[in-house]
Amino acid sequence: MKAYPISDSVFCLHADIQTSDLFEGIWPIPQGVSLNSYVVRGDKIALIDLVRDWTDAPKQLEAELASLGITFKDISYLILNHLEPDHTGWLGEFKKINPDIEIISTAKGIELVKTFYHFSENLRAVKTGDKLDLGRGMVLEFYETPNVHWPETMMTWEAQSGTLFSCDAFGSFGALGDRVFDDQFNAEEHTFYEKESLRYYANIVGSFSIFVERAVKKLEGLNIRCVAPSHGIVWRKEPLKIVERYLKYATYTNGKPEKEIAIVWGSMYGNTKVGLDAVIRGIQAEGVPYSIHRVPNEDVSYVLADAYKSAGIVLAMPTYEYAMFPPMAYVIDILKRKHVYNKQVLRIGSWGWVGGAKKEYEAAIGDLKWTSLESHEWPGAPTESDLKILEERGRSLARAVKAL
Repeated sequence: MKAYPISDSVFCLHADIQTSDLFEGIWPIPQGVSLNSYVVRGDKIALIDLVRDWTDAPKQLEAELASLGITFKDISYLILNHLEPDHTGWLGEFKKINPDIEIISTAKGIELVKTFYHFSENLRAVKTGDKLDLGRGMVLEFYETPNVHWPETMMTWEAQSGTLFSCDAFGSFGALGDRVFDDQFNAEEHTFYEKESLRYYANIVGSFSIFVERAVKKLEGLNIRCVAPSHGIVWRKEPLKIVERYLKYATYTNGKPEKEIAIVWGSMYGNTKVGLDAVIRGIQAEGVPYSIHRVPNEDVSYVLADAYKSAGIVLAMPTYEYAMFPPMAYVIDILKRKHVYNKQVLRIGSWGWVGGAKKEYEAAIGDLKWTSLESHEWPGAPTESDLKILEERGRSLARAVKAL
């Protein structure tokens, strides 16, 4: 295993995580995820961000450091841009190996070091504009970027190489293998990582889009030649591409979504699905692209990504014991938690002996700022009249999306 040079003095270390574990205990990572750390070497050595002990990630870092002739004991400073345990979980063990390490983070980050790991010595709080001179012209400058996506987060800048160490900002799901840089992946691979960067953004960062925009604004004066996140591709050929992508994602729930429709459906015995098929015929007739997800068969992580980017949403669900179909209730709760606002939405569904989903649904979406088309419910199997109404509802939703 080796470190990857960004410049003569700046190196990327990365541990590929391939596991059935869920990221943050919620999100599936069937294609893995990378944990990226960085070495900046002057007269003294700084390590930027750490790992958790996850599928032997510390051993991967140790081997990559060894390729530079460095051990954990040689590091003078540990820069923690973000205190979430995927970047700090191995901190206790690291401190035992290198007890004299100085840990640098924002003031709120230092407080989290104390509460998560109970350290109180060799801690330095920094703020925007503060610098750390490592010698040989290597100077790190810190920029507070709160709520991207925790309140203590910051980014670290190294001007000589033009590298922005952005931690969770500009990251992606997906393991990297034996490559880390954007110019080492082909077009098909970039398509995969683009999808995974959207899913990562919607799952992890989406609630905080306004803070993404503020962070990018704060960094406008920097001549960025490399974007080095803590998950996913390191961008050295087209560093602003991932920044622009994130800015686009930040507008998806604030007036500039993709003119697409995300269809989310669940059906107990097929009656809701028959009705949904009619809605889809209406959408197809208007030529609007759509994605489709069945719950609970598909994980909400993928539902969220498409719902986040799409201008329109169809929610097709039966009434279940006087209330919403439980998997759909969970989807709506996640959409609320992740601030999936300002969508054109159609809800449909069947019921058996009595309805009830409508009342719970309308209460659940009260804060979402959705424009709701007239919903349609029916008892048992849909009639030909129901199917005509549903097809027209699909057309209406598609037309509303096209008009945006």
